[in-house]
Amino acid sequence: MSNHEIDTGKVSLLTVTADNDGQRVDNFLISVLKGVPKTLVYRIIRKGEVRVNKGRVKADTRLAAGDVVRVPPLRIAERDETPDVSPALQEILQNAILHEDDGLLVVNKPHGLAVHGGSGVNLGLIEALRKMRPDHRFLELVHRLDRDTSGVIMIAKKRSVLTALQRMLANKSGISKKYLAMVHGHWPASVTEVREPLLRFERQSGERMVMVSPEGKTSLTKTTLKASGSHYSLIEAEPVTGRTHQIRVHCQFQGCSIAGDVKYCDRSQQDIDKRQGVKRLFLHAWQLSFRHPDSGERLQISALPDDEFSSILKKAGCEFAL
Repeated sequence: MSNHEIDTGKVSLLTVTADNDGQRVDNFLISVLKGVPKTLVYRIIRKGEVRVNKGRVKADTRLAAGDVVRVPPLRIAERDETPDVSPALQEILQNAILHEDDGLLVVNKPHGLAVHGGSGVNLGLIEALRKMRPDHRFLELVHRLDRDTSGVIMIAKKRSVLTALQRMLANKSGISKKYLAMVHGHWPASVTEVREPLLRFERQSGERMVMVSPEGKTSLTKTTLKASGSHYSLIEAEPVTGRTHQIRVHCQFQGCSIAGDVKYCDRSQQDIDKRQGVKRLFLHAWQLSFRHPDSGERLQISALPDDEFSSILKKAGCEFAL
């Protein structure tokens, strides 16, 4: 993306290179338009101001080498300079590195740290890593985790690795992602998958939500019960499809919303969380399995939950030896 120089004050016509072949339009624009809020990127796509080969596109449209992308003029408010990374955060992130080679960096993302800046966040994981490693010409997120979700996340150090891994994710083959979730109630051991279509929508407030709906996209989450306590259960969840908030909404559909999930817990579940001292989302991306695009080596990278997560699991009677 760095090959594209964008003057946001006027129309830009960008020719897609082989490096970006197969990439989604939204991800292409987010990488090209450094510092532009994601909300603005999605707005110009939705309004039809972004064109590919003179035609309207959707956010998930895939680009091909040789395509010409029209980017409209953008009016962007002045943004604050990305703040420096505090010594404390530098130490946390340095200690959170799970794997590194010439093409890939894998980190155990802390709970509460956004993966990128925007929407009031000046410093996310990717900005912090770029600040910490100014000699790296290329650092890009391969995928995302919600701010409140902790765990394994991949950052590509080469365009070829980024493209290959994102293609695996798009094709839903070659990469297995497993999460640990502490959920309300008693998850039945007989429930080993949730196969319900998911639909995204916006509330009047502008808050983005997801719900089970026949009009939604096919979605599948495999689940395994690991432990049960008096108020909560611990499950392992593997999202076969990769929908927004998939695990969270599939758990809600089962009547077992994830502990600390203020978006999808009902009032009684929130009261239980308060009494039990649950103050965060108890969802942790604990394992990634994939074949490295460069070496061909099969990797399985795991990250243990942090001390707070583990302590609450023990208190809830959901302790489990990983």
